[in-house]
Amino acid sequence: MGSRVQPATLACRDRPREKLARVGAGSLGDNELLGLVIGAGTEGAGAVALATSLLASCGGLHGLLRVSRDELLRIKGLGEARSAQVLAAVEIGRRVMASRPQDRRQVLSPADAAEILMPEFSARAVEQFGVLLLDTRHRVIRATVLSIGSLDGAAAQPREVFRQAVMASAAAMVLFHNHPSGDPQPSREDVELTRRVAAAGVLMGIGVIDHLVLGDGRYCSLKESGYL
Repeated sequence: MGSRVQPATLACRDRPREKLARVGAGSLGDNELLGLVIGAGTEGAGAVALATSLLASCGGLHGLLRVSRDELLRIKGLGEARSAQVLAAVEIGRRVMASRPQDRRQVLSPADAAEILMPEFSARAVEQFGVLLLDTRHRVIRATVLSIGSLDGAAAQPREVFRQAVMASAAAMVLFHNHPSGDPQPSREDVELTRRVAAAGVLMGIGVIDHLVLGDGRYCSLKESGYL
């Protein structure tokens, strides 16, 4: 079928798949790599052309981290299947960025916590609030999202936070949430929630060692900012 081939103007050796086999994935441009993920084009537009349109609409590869299914479907030629392939590839990349060979990383500073949390949770289209649970040596047990949306939700209340900590036998925790705007400056509500949960932690014997607000490529530590 003609709709399944690259445009005739692209020499065979320069098509992304052949180019990858010949000189390696590192030599491909962003649009060529994304074209391989998309797989096939449509009548009048090859996979690389679709990839180029997609990157232009979302502001480059970094914008793919925030793109939604509905936004992808609005791009002519993608459709359900190709949109699903793009979203799956983005999520794989996000998980690779968040994973490390060590099973139990230790959190000794806000930067340590940020390194763990930023790849997975910073570039989200909606606000997510959660906890990074730690053992007695401040080694990571797990990161758990407690609410999606506003911090006013019930899941952001101290009882829900410490229910997760008790279930995991955690000795300490780092609160975290992202700002979809990209600006990690904490709000008054962020500060109030931090102090409320920290006070409950004193009673529970589970330390709240920080609260990170995750933005676009940067973060704010409420501990370093003097709020905790």
